[in-house]
Amino acid sequence: METCFRSVSKLLLTTTLRRLSFCRYMAQAQRHAPSANTPTHGSKGVGDPPHGFDYFLVLDFEATCDNKNDPRPQEIIEFPVLKVSGRTFETEATFHTYVTPDVHPQLTPFCTELTGIIQDMVDGQPSLTQTLKDFDTWMVEQGLLTPGVSSVFVTCGDWDLRKMLPSQCSYLNIPVPSYFKQWINIKKSYSKVTGHWGKGMMMMLRNLQLEHQGRHHSGIDDCRNIARILGELARRGAYFQVTSWR
Repeated sequence: METCFRSVSKLLLTTTLRRLSFCRYMAQAQRHAPSANTPTHGSKGVGDPPHGFDYFLVLDFEATCDNKNDPRPQEIIEFPVLKVSGRTFETEATFHTYVTPDVHPQLTPFCTELTGIIQDMVDGQPSLTQTLKDFDTWMVEQGLLTPGVSSVFVTCGDWDLRKMLPSQCSYLNIPVPSYFKQWINIKKSYSKVTGHWGKGMMMMLRNLQLEHQGRHHSGIDDCRNIARILGELARRGAYFQVTSWR
């Protein structure tokens, strides 16, 4: 009986915490909610893209790591972004580069095993500072900074743009471009459509009956799989809005 009571109590506590977390998320969303005349935030109006944005920029960084303690600072070593049409959900362009770490240029064996990125792939590649300049040029060339064109980054979780990029930019004393300051966490979009929390990319793929393609923890492959989740949610009628800010 005592064991049963403890199990029930634990279940009630877990349910309560989940509800509180959801309430905090909704309160934050309302505080940051876009006005009806701000298309870059995915507001719905006459003539707007059917799923909220002209383009979705699917992003998934890989960074230096170790199985005991992550290097300090942790540094981006793969920087991939897919430009996905908000109407067809086809990938129209790709920005992809490996990045040379400034502080700890030698990758750990664990990092290579996890990501598939070997030392030769980062040696001689641009620094993060140069990569951000190159990426800004790509954004301009792709028309993504053109007035009237709405776009938003899409990540699997908030780590990439809330923690990883800001922390490294802070260490290097360089600014975070303003277009990185809001994004869609695909886990939250998945939850809104399905009614179940998106615990991770592999689980979301499985539950949406999508076969995983490529290598997990390869940044570019993860982007392609996230883009497939995005497209399937759109097929199920999702209208996407910004979920996360910094």
